[in-house]
Amino acid sequence: MSILKEEIPFQPSTLETVDYAVYNWITGLNIHASTNKGFKPVPAHWFTNERSQETKAHDAPREKKTGTIIFPIIVVERTSVVKDPAHKGTAYGNMHQVEDAKRGSAQIVVARRINQDKTSNFANADAKRKKGQINFPRRNKKVVYETISIPMPVYIDVTYEIRFRSQYQQQMNEIIQPLITNTGGINYFILTHEGHRFEGFLQPDFTQNHSAGEPGEDEQMYETVLTLKVLAYLIGGGKNQQSPKVVVRESAVDIKMPRERIITGDHPEHPTNQGYVGSEKLIK
Repeated sequence: MSILKEEIPFQPSTLETVDYAVYNWITGLNIHASTNKGFKPVPAHWFTNERSQETKAHDAPREKKTGTIIFPIIVVERTSVVKDPAHKGTAYGNMHQVEDAKRGSAQIVVARRINQDKTSNFANADAKRKKGQINFPRRNKKVVYETISIPMPVYIDVTYEIRFRSQYQQQMNEIIQPLITNTGGINYFILTHEGHRFEGFLQPDFTQNHSAGEPGEDEQMYETVLTLKVLAYLIGGGKNQQSPKVVVRESAVDIKMPRERIITGDHPEHPTNQGYVGSEKLIK
């Protein structure tokens, strides 16, 4: 698998791969906002209930005395996954599994290469039989090909909610403006992770919620919610898949049919063979 990983960019795609692609896109925007300590980058964090792991990895910045989260901040959350056959990608046709020794795991051929060792063995055997020596220059028609296949991609629609929170309106303006202008006049862009490319669609509404004008003891906060839909694909069953994720098959170049013989009563294949024991001639 380590050799194939360098040659084939199509490694298995999982839900975690799509999540990483979204997270890489939001962090790649390099959004900054004005704070009392200068023009600082706005941290992005993944919304999760796994509190212990989140704290160890990259916890949200908090005040040392009060423990409250320091704004501004970006929170990303996956809200839904839909498998809609109407939204199909390039490989939209359903293909049955291949019932062979590879346990029917691979369907889509992504690469093909020549097996040099087995091809040269066939060439040397034919040259030795016909010309009397190996490595005799001649045209070899027995070429062994290796086809590399991956499982059939399954296309899904994944929805994310990206929440931008700040304490001041100026900070919110500085945060959401790059998002509006990043894709130009359209709401379409490409997300990438580990060689995979997914299509992202920003929804037109930037829902704004704020508590700045509400009386009370709660801290004022500005919040903008952006919905992102991603057309992604999954390859394989992840860690629960029992069959191989990448399958290599070899082509057949020579077909031989074994023939059964009998000791007596069989007709000779070569009449000049005087020592053949058959129904027509016996060894005296």
